[in-house]
Amino acid sequence: MFKIIGLIAGYYFAGVTGALLGFVAGWFVDRVRNYGTGGANPLQNALRQTVFLETLFIAAGRLAKADGRVSEAEIAHTEDLIRQLGMSQEHRTQAIALFKRGVDLDTDLAAICERFMSVCGQTRSLREVLVSFLITLALADSHLHPTEDALLADIAARLGYDSATYRHLMDMVLNQGHFAEGTPNSGNALEDAYKALGVTPENTDSEIKRAYRKLMSQYHPDKLTGQGLPDDMIAMATEKTKEIQLAYDLIQKRRAG
Repeated sequence: MFKIIGLIAGYYFAGVTGALLGFVAGWFVDRVRNYGTGGANPLQNALRQTVFLETLFIAAGRLAKADGRVSEAEIAHTEDLIRQLGMSQEHRTQAIALFKRGVDLDTDLAAICERFMSVCGQTRSLREVLVSFLITLALADSHLHPTEDALLADIAARLGYDSATYRHLMDMVLNQGHFAEGTPNSGNALEDAYKALGVTPENTDSEIKRAYRKLMSQYHPDKLTGQGLPDDMIAMATEKTKEIQLAYDLIQKRRAG
């Protein structure tokens, strides 16, 4: 939008040269509005990708260690996740090394979170996606150990989320996961769908649609890529959009019926 405005305004005030400069300026503004500063600065975007990967896998290692020991199942799950993401060999090696750093209690997780906030903290989507991904990893074995929950709450707090917001996000991610294999047939499916969107049956249709659109925008692959989410992580974001879509479709179907 702003690049068109810049083009027209530039041409009006300074002819062809002004139109070109106005278009470039408008393009820059559009990128910042849609994707944050990383979208307009490729170097900043690359740094965000590096820091996101670093934080995610170090935190994942610490979560695996949270109950006192790293089980073979947790290691296998992490390796399976890396394979599912289709990560490059370079990123696979990096991810495993970062996971091992997280397992090592000498690694300062607070400092890792602080670095994440300094590089990615101004982009709310990256913060929320990171916490959501970590919750998903913690719930992969269908059991959340109290120490894992406490660690997740601590990480969320360091990323700017209070306890109530963290609990709300946890509930959303947990119930979104119920739609990972398609729409569930259980009697609680509709209740799960409302929770997956962070709404209740008392919300109006327009409020529910607004919540749905907000979540879909938050996990939109192009937007997240522009904000600095590593390409390897886009598959996880895409799966989230599918879960959110299924939950919303179920609500729409039941309300229409």
